Amino acid sequence: MIRVFVVYEAEPDPGRYEQHAALCRQVPGGTFRHGKVFGVPMGEPSFHYYAEWEFADMEAFKAAARTPEFMETGKDAVAMGVPFEVHFAEVE
Repeated sequence: MIRVFVVYEAEPDPGRYEQHAALCRQVPGGTFRHGKVFGVPMGEPSFHYYAEWEFADMEAFKAAARTPEFMETGKDAVAMGVPFEVHFAEVE
């Protein structure tokens, strides 16, 4: 299984983020989820919002990553104006 996870430094505007989430749900072959980060074991969270896609395998991820829908989500994320990081993980 492949996970793409995104962590945001601040919580995005909920209405604007729902527009972004609608784009993310259009990426073929993946399941999209997102939510507010509510805490960490000690101190304050470094990131305040989280999103992820889950793909069945590397082939599904690679196919999705080549689509215009996937590319549009990256452009839209930047347009939201909230600093973020994207990570890719292979989950066993």
